[in-house]
Amino acid sequence: MNLSQTYSYLCTKFIKTMNAFIEELKWRGLFSDMTPGTEEQLDKEMTKAYIGFDPTADSLHIGSLIQIKILAHFQQHGHQPIALVGGATGMIGDPSGKSAERNLLSEETLLYYVDCLKNQLSRFLRFDGDGENKAVLVNNYDWMKDFTFLDFAKNIGKHITVNYMMAKDSVKKRFSGDSGVDGMSFTEFTYQLLQGYDYLHLYQNEGVKLQMGGSDQWGNITTGTELIRRKVQGEAYALTVPLITKADGSKFGKSESGENYWLDAKKTSPYKFYQFWLNATDDDAERFIKFYTFLKKEEIEALVQDHKTAAHERKLQKKLAEEVTIWVHGKEEYEKALKASQILFGQSTAEDLVSLDEELFLQVFDGVPQKELSKEEVIGSNIVDLISEKSGFLKSKGEAKRELTGNAISVNKTKVGEDFSVSENDLIDGKFLLLQKGKKNYFIVKTV
Repeated sequence: MNLSQTYSYLCTKFIKTMNAFIEELKWRGLFSDMTPGTEEQLDKEMTKAYIGFDPTADSLHIGSLIQIKILAHFQQHGHQPIALVGGATGMIGDPSGKSAERNLLSEETLLYYVDCLKNQLSRFLRFDGDGENKAVLVNNYDWMKDFTFLDFAKNIGKHITVNYMMAKDSVKKRFSGDSGVDGMSFTEFTYQLLQGYDYLHLYQNEGVKLQMGGSDQWGNITTGTELIRRKVQGEAYALTVPLITKADGSKFGKSESGENYWLDAKKTSPYKFYQFWLNATDDDAERFIKFYTFLKKEEIEALVQDHKTAAHERKLQKKLAEEVTIWVHGKEEYEKALKASQILFGQSTAEDLVSLDEELFLQVFDGVPQKELSKEEVIGSNIVDLISEKSGFLKSKGEAKRELTGNAISVNKTKVGEDFSVSENDLIDGKFLLLQKGKKNYFIVKTV
């Protein structure tokens, strides 16, 4: 064996290979920190890990997608994911990253939100089958509801000092005034201890040895590992992922008006959801396709290189929007969103437009001015009269004739002339007509 072969043998024998789950998080840019021993625990055995979701609404939004995806990756790598819905901790609200105390919810509202989130989470993880690593859903209200304050203070509170809790960043920032709020209530102050007890309970009763979450949760998670160490002399671990921002540092996951993008199709339509990802900048798309899709490293690298040679084709954004929309809403809703998007940008036929249902049509042309007319006024109507006096789309018949002569008027995305008249077959979903002047000036006639 020569020197080179000896070196290669020693490297193989003594240099530890990175755990596959950790390696995947790192190449995707989804690794922030972990406690010592975490990787060894994952290598040793199938490990149970949990992430908590507070029920602050009847749906999760795209800010929760990373946490869901981490659990999905964890399961794909042979470990068991546990999704915790915080029916108890949700009554208080996590102060981490918050500059003001959250309004408390009624118990009835909270329990309704818990049920909604349970149903939603069940779509993203594998909960059935015979495998040992099938996902589990738990609600911390189940083990907290009968825990009295005196029992909690005596059996849990005594193991963690106030000094230890005060040292956490989520607490220090509120007390230092950096957040713009002076201090925090005792209710919020106890949150990290309650979350720590969740970890202790799952460690003792379910064999959970790892808690994961966003980097802003590091303090809460390590309070749990410390409580396990002090209370039962156990060894538990923590792993966090970065908080996601856009490439320019701005907040991710909200519209310019501050509106959330929800995972529930009733709160954010699949079309609007699809458009969010499609409109990502080149820099964001290159990051997000690693974060939010399950595409393999080689395929993503090839897509990125392909995109750089023809950025105007937006292949990266299209693939990102396709993958995430299918993951969250399914292939059928993705295809509807794609069809609607093609209609908006002139890449489809009038027949495609007429085939849209009312809900999707109004989503695509959200904010476009409308005028209600009786069907009798529209069917068979002369186009000059329709786009001027009847609808008010154009100011006068003279303007209507000039625009028609100049080939500037479209009905349902098809250019028309002065001889055009509307038929029943032209109505979108049997009630709408889309008028257009030029490329961007739209108007909707709704028949009643």
